[in-house]
Amino acid sequence: MEETPMEIGSNKMFGGYNKRYKHYSPTLGCAMTFSVFFPPSSSSSQKFPVLYWLSGLTCTDENFIIKSGAQRMAAAKGIALVAPDTSPRGLNVEGESDSWDFGVGAGFYLNATTEKWKNWRMYDYVVKELPSLLSENFEQLDTTRASIFGHSMGGHGALTIYLKNLDKYKSVSAFSPIVNPINCPWGQKAFSNYLGTNKSDWEEYDATVLISKFNKISAPILIDQGEDDNFLKNQLLPHKFEAACKDASVPLILRMQPGYDHSYYFIASFIDDHISHHANALA
Repeated sequence: MEETPMEIGSNKMFGGYNKRYKHYSPTLGCAMTFSVFFPPSSSSSQKFPVLYWLSGLTCTDENFIIKSGAQRMAAAKGIALVAPDTSPRGLNVEGESDSWDFGVGAGFYLNATTEKWKNWRMYDYVVKELPSLLSENFEQLDTTRASIFGHSMGGHGALTIYLKNLDKYKSVSAFSPIVNPINCPWGQKAFSNYLGTNKSDWEEYDATVLISKFNKISAPILIDQGEDDNFLKNQLLPHKFEAACKDASVPLILRMQPGYDHSYYFIASFIDDHISHHANALA
């Protein structure tokens, strides 16, 4: 399998194109897929800023592209959408598919340090490998103008990656993110397996902890959270992040949305606001 992306799918949408690619990832040691929405172009020299979407548990690169409806506003604003997968696949590590919230489809956007899970390096894949791959192979993408957002596990990924790389991303937003993983069951299960038992290592991937260290933020952080989300009280803990942002004097727009759950119905309802939020920062 070549490291150069090979196109494996293309569909026209809102005047632009959803395209899907496959490539070999040296970072992860396996073949990976990612999807890109290219907005309609008025000239061959036009370059688009990039908005990365990180998906949640069990997802692939396709869920967001198929379900969110983000392409309409992205086309209008002239923003390319890039959606990677959520973990390495096909490595056949023992137990990788035993549970839906760990292993395959559950990379948690970190660099695993335990020997068994050493290929789970989605942080480096998203922050380093993928942007380089895009800039080398797609001249219409301007990867120097980039923002990032995501859902649930991907909201956790977007927030932590943004905070640790404020020089690389103009803005961040999230839907129902896991903002304090060191204090919730999903995070504790993933971190203990991927990172080992040292809790200080876990804090490197916890947005509520990181916000006190990395808070020179240019654009407000936007978070939408459904009030009828089944995971709100025991997994997502948005008010912990809200309190940490207040302590660090970080501008946070936390919108609690009555009646909405954890699904893509919720995401599709507010996706235009998020695209507009990033468009302002990327302008």
